[in-house]
Amino acid sequence: MPPHDPHAAQDGQEAGRQYPVRLTDEQWRERLTPAEYRVLRRAGTEQAFTGEYWDEHARGVYSCRACGAELFRSTEKFDSRCGWPSFFSPLAADRVEYHEDRSGGRVRTEVRCTACGSHLGHVFEGEGYGTPTDLRYCINSVCLRLERSGD
Repeated sequence: MPPHDPHAAQDGQEAGRQYPVRLTDEQWRERLTPAEYRVLRRAGTEQAFTGEYWDEHARGVYSCRACGAELFRSTEKFDSRCGWPSFFSPLAADRVEYHEDRSGGRVRTEVRCTACGSHLGHVFEGEGYGTPTDLRYCINSVCLRLERSGD
């Protein structure tokens, strides 16, 4: 896998991959707030313990804030005390994709939306949280929108 390029998916393409939702950089800037654009389209990170959903416990479905694709369910969300929303599994395997991220002097696994290529966060394995998958999808709140359910 090539080194992580935070600008690669800005126009809905990366190394020949075309995402179903494709906008120009200008269109993304118009659609998203500056904070959303910085994280979703430029692979930024919001500060820990500041995002809207890090301590959210309501039931519902979390969607990509950039394109609206459903990504995670609240039933797979858990309290990892890391300061960002944490999930042990995506809503379905085809909702997210993985890319090697070598930024910041370390190797991590980046998580992106398969519908628009937007950066969501990272996934970590083997941290001992006792979840069914032993995975922690550490996702930026600014990348998500919660559709609350009535139950």
